[in-house]
Amino acid sequence: MPEEYLKTLALFDFDGTLTRKDTFLELIKFVHGKNPFYKGILKLAPYLFLFKIKVLPNWKVKEKVLIHFFKGMPYDLFQDHCNRFAMEIIPTLMRKDALTELEKLQSMGTRIIIVSASSENWILPWSNRLKIECIASKMEIAGGTLTGKLSGKNCYGMEKVIRIKETTDLSKYSVIYAFGDSKGDLPMLKLATKPFYRTFKK
Repeated sequence: MPEEYLKTLALFDFDGTLTRKDTFLELIKFVHGKNPFYKGILKLAPYLFLFKIKVLPNWKVKEKVLIHFFKGMPYDLFQDHCNRFAMEIIPTLMRKDALTELEKLQSMGTRIIIVSASSENWILPWSNRLKIECIASKMEIAGGTLTGKLSGKNCYGMEKVIRIKETTDLSKYSVIYAFGDSKGDLPMLKLATKPFYRTFKK
């Protein structure tokens, strides 16, 4: 193995970077169907607008959506939905060139970490099959059901950096790649020796 790849790390955002669509929204459609999805989004429109004009933070709006669609759902049922979504839908959403880059780096011995604001419930079943690590948001569970809230902070923006540093000694890597597509990825990209922003084709 070439020396240059012995201490190499690659950090990949998930939604919009590896995938063509937001997997959280696609999961809602998968679980509830398109009509309930659009009706729910219409009901939630005031919160989405407040997020758009930067009155509400990302995590607050995410919880509003989670509460509307998933509050009270048994956790085991939710995880079953996520497992099937990861198997049946996520592969159809992947950007071919992004997946090719990921697989190329992995074949060179690069340590790969997916770092996502989406929930680990549907990313881990996908990443585990590829033997790739995952850092993601977590869902709050009470009495075996979803509360609709997040457990801990939303893995977005500076929280991505915090979570990466909690699990990884960056000083051990001479080369750090980072791939992202939104402002929530910019702090993570600043960790990289080789940052890539919106690199992959639409």
